[in-house]
Amino acid sequence: MTESRAPDATVPLDALATLVVPLGTLADAVRLEGGYFATTYRVTLGDGTRVVVKTAPSDSSRLMTYEKDLIRTEALVYGLAAAHPGLRMPRLLHTDFTRTVLPGDVVVASWLEGVPQSEAGFGSFDDDARAARARRDLGALIGRLANVTGTVFGYPQSPALQAATWRAAFTAIVEALLADAAAWDLDVSADRVRAALAVHGHRLDEVVVPSLVHCDLWPGNLFVDPATGEVVGVIDPERAMWGEPLVDVVGADPMWDGLERPEDAALVGSLDVSSPGPAARLLLYRMWLGLVMTVEGSPRGYTGDWAQWYRTTSHGNLHRALTALEALDLLDAGDPARV
Repeated sequence: MTESRAPDATVPLDALATLVVPLGTLADAVRLEGGYFATTYRVTLGDGTRVVVKTAPSDSSRLMTYEKDLIRTEALVYGLAAAHPGLRMPRLLHTDFTRTVLPGDVVVASWLEGVPQSEAGFGSFDDDARAARARRDLGALIGRLANVTGTVFGYPQSPALQAATWRAAFTAIVEALLADAAAWDLDVSADRVRAALAVHGHRLDEVVVPSLVHCDLWPGNLFVDPATGEVVGVIDPERAMWGEPLVDVVGADPMWDGLERPEDAALVGSLDVSSPGPAARLLLYRMWLGLVMTVEGSPRGYTGDWAQWYRTTSHGNLHRALTALEALDLLDAGDPARV
């Protein structure tokens, strides 16, 4: 994240000071830029310790369905990560869900030193030893996340988007996105999306263990050693869900261009991505992420040339995934497991 010295008027210093009272006194606060959802500050305490204070938007009318109470999921995941140091996440230090100090939920976590991969001088799929190391480390991280399991599928903070089966939870999640698209008058080819779920939904039934999925492992959320590419930290798990590890493979490549890269082998590790079931699910998850990214720009008010590029690219990826799923239809139609 880049830094700005202009405090957000909605998060006055006295509120930040109140939020860190259990940890110490506030000496300095710097807003961290780069995110598009929460408001985040680096706070320096009187003893020199740095912590991160993060609060969610308070205007629920501009939140997508799955984004409501999202900061509570970040707190949950950081709590789980305390018992799993291999996840390389910050320590949860304090929470405030009373919405009295600030109108939104608040998480206070330890500060991670390091450089986001997005600022480290190499891309995820560059032909570079550092990029290769980062891909291997990310693949290993996805495997470690998968070893943390839950009891239901879906979003932890949203009972309406949970279910006993992955197919039911994923269907509810997609339907919520389609409802959000309709509310913002966006054309996301809802009929094609529902048809893809009808044809390939049985493939989701092959997933029987709810694994922890970060969902947002793009380079901005990975801290690396810029000299070696080693992944040394992971942040922003507020979008996490209980699902299938393949979701994280998709989340690590959000601007998917449809190409299959040899380098992907390091990212997927031991995960099966070529058998009929996983191959179909991977496309369903690309469809899901295309939906998320196509819809989110409207409630968040994205503007300018970048916003147009983002919208066009996301919409293109949604249709690329749908077209690929439709190409699988004839192959899948004769599968006796399809119901």
